[in-house]
Amino acid sequence: MFDGGAVPTALDVVDGEVRELIRRRGLDPFTDPGPVRVLVRDVVAEYSERSLNSALPPIVDTESVVRDVLDRVAGFGPLQRYLDDPEIEEIWVNEPGRVFIARRGRSELTTTILAPGELADLVERMLRTSGRRIDMSTPFVDAMMPDGSRLHVVIPDITRRHMAVNIRKFVLQAHSLDELVALGTI
Repeated sequence: MFDGGAVPTALDVVDGEVRELIRRRGLDPFTDPGPVRVLVRDVVAEYSERSLNSALPPIVDTESVVRDVLDRVAGFGPLQRYLDDPEIEEIWVNEPGRVFIARRGRSELTTTILAPGELADLVERMLRTSGRRIDMSTPFVDAMMPDGSRLHVVIPDITRRHMAVNIRKFVLQAHSLDELVALGTI
């Protein structure tokens, strides 16, 4: 989202316009993903047209902006790409600047850096469908996300300084009976 002190990027402007239209039209990005997807594409196209004849920063990669705005308004922001990646088994955030993933059993530190408040907003959004909450009376929570992934969150004072988040995804490793045998499952 746009920070009043910095010059807004094309992504920030489009994000703000999409959020305003979602509010005005009474759309819920989680229950109305189709109309929201169409809205985002329309706003990006209109913005691109306006930027040709104005001082607005141009959009270099339309599909990237569409994906990023959808991730921001209808997904889980910068973490959405990891949730969408079928090879990633686990995502964990020990502090906003340290987002890790596990792929094929190996952990990696990502380049994703979250703002401190951004992580709390994402967690609140992740918990929305479960009906659970996290606060000082419930400083840790386990929940199931809409896609079936398991979410575990712990807040300070249980953790030292930052909110800790762990997401365990269900990764399909075998697609056939032969693959199950090869994995030693049967």
